[in-house]
Amino acid sequence: MSENKERLFDQFPPVSTADWKAKVEADLKGAPFDKKLVWRTNEGFNLQPMYRAEDIADFTTTNSLPGEFPYVRGTRDNNDWLTRQEILADDVKVANEKAVEVLGKGINSLGFKVNEATVETLETLLNGIDLKKVEINFTCCPKSAQALAAALVEVVKKAGAEKEFKGAIDFNPMRKALRHGVEFPGDIAAMAVELLDTVAAVPGLKVLAVDSFMLSDAGAYIFQELGYALAWGAEWMTLLTEAGKSADEVASRIKFNMGVSSNYFMELAKFRAARMLWAQIVEQYKPESKDACKMAVHAITSRFNQTIYDAHVNLLRSQTEAMSAALAGVDSITVTPFDTPYKTPDDFSERIARNQQFLLKEESHLDKVVDPAGGSYYVETLTVAIATEAWKLFIAVEDKGGFLAAINAGDVQTAVTESSNKRHTDVARRKEILLGTNQYPNINEMAAEKIEKTAACGCGCSTEAGVATLPTARAASDFEALRLETEAAANRPKVFMLTIGNLAMRLARAQFSTNFFGCAGYEIIDNLGFETVQAGVDAALEAKADVIVLCSSDDEYATLAPEAFKYLDGRAQFVVAGAPACAEELKAVGINDFIHVRCNVLDVLKDFNSRLLKK
Repeated sequence: MSENKERLFDQFPPVSTADWKAKVEADLKGAPFDKKLVWRTNEGFNLQPMYRAEDIADFTTTNSLPGEFPYVRGTRDNNDWLTRQEILADDVKVANEKAVEVLGKGINSLGFKVNEATVETLETLLNGIDLKKVEINFTCCPKSAQALAAALVEVVKKAGAEKEFKGAIDFNPMRKALRHGVEFPGDIAAMAVELLDTVAAVPGLKVLAVDSFMLSDAGAYIFQELGYALAWGAEWMTLLTEAGKSADEVASRIKFNMGVSSNYFMELAKFRAARMLWAQIVEQYKPESKDACKMAVHAITSRFNQTIYDAHVNLLRSQTEAMSAALAGVDSITVTPFDTPYKTPDDFSERIARNQQFLLKEESHLDKVVDPAGGSYYVETLTVAIATEAWKLFIAVEDKGGFLAAINAGDVQTAVTESSNKRHTDVARRKEILLGTNQYPNINEMAAEKIEKTAACGCGCSTEAGVATLPTARAASDFEALRLETEAAANRPKVFMLTIGNLAMRLARAQFSTNFFGCAGYEIIDNLGFETVQAGVDAALEAKADVIVLCSSDDEYATLAPEAFKYLDGRAQFVVAGAPACAEELKAVGINDFIHVRCNVLDVLKDFNSRLLKK
């Protein structure tokens, strides 16, 4: 049979990369290949439109199997990740009831936030939960971590689950500098050493957090999250090995809590690169066992790209994000409920979030295949490229004294803020699309009434920043503020599409303009077309339009725009849809508003809000 296959493939002559490129260039009809098809990523490298076996011929990432060092293909020989849900409840009895309920619905990993760290509290919280089978994770203020660890160890011992217990305490003193801009007041190394001693009897309890999801949620690029996460983990290794702890012990207690955005293949490659680089970092500390080099990764779907308007689109975003993480072989996943940006998630949104993971397992069977992307020319190339850029950042941080020094100086926060600002600008210019927010909005949706106030941090942390802090604004926040301003105004502006002339162009530009002004929540009045501009203007004024958008072809604007503008005579705002060659001539007669693909949509709409809204 193999000989027959060989003869079959002999029927097809080999095609070189040069041949493929020549064919592509012919189809481009003279357009430059690199300009049209090569994509420059935000991560600092170029992506080609096609990849072949020769592109990964020299990669060592393809030489290992799942479960083998350096773990680029996974730390285990299966892909049965844990499905985690955060339990949101102020009362411990209510939290326990909710936890027991969701365990009966397929969840096998729980997340709790605790304020009172006592044995009695934990016994109530964990009542009826099998600590040998369910992963238990806690978030708390760093100052409470030691008391929580001691209480949890006692509860685990009472349950006889010391050897089987799996879970984590999110000891994250770095949060002080990242969120509040001030250095943590205590001795981090001493506190961490005490924590390790406290949990020594429970080997499956991880207590050293690397919460790089904070960077992802703040708007960091993928290579930044990875580079800083590696530096954060290395900081734990250095602090505690210098304090006398073994590399094996320290590494086994570190938990990476990483974000995952909607950049599907890039995120998938990020986790593969993360395991590979972390294994090599830990190896430099000379652990006794290769198992110490395995990275424990929990993935949390992004909050940065979640939106208040058209919030159900958040489900599509988090679904692809969870899929990236699952295919990448992470250890556990939390899907952030779709209504998180504007309220405490309710039973419906939490159920949907659970089901998103169950769909990936029970219907798509992603838990049955380990590293399905392994060997993909594209994904392997992405893995190496992201690893390269993240490693450069990691080395730069180490050269300046390590992660703790970098956050105390505000360097990390400043770099992430710059990236966040760039992404906000890209959203404003629609280079980065948020469906339903800056493109194809539901123009009739009102969101003000569904927004609930969220409680401030109750940990007593200082909010007086000594250095830069991580930004907190989501990518959609600027557009949402714009629409909420429109909702709060006494009048809702009306935008009238004056469609005339060339049928194809007027329809295309009316659709573009509808999307454009719809992003501010304006009422849109579209039309089939008018025979004359006078008829269009009269109809607009009869409809009490605040803005009239002339939608036609570039050639026709030279005559139609001045005629319409003169006839309108300032009775409404006048806009030309497009950037015609005659724009300067139109400006000469007083037409100053043009909307087109090169506009900063947000800035233009802010300007219109300032003109049109009555407070």
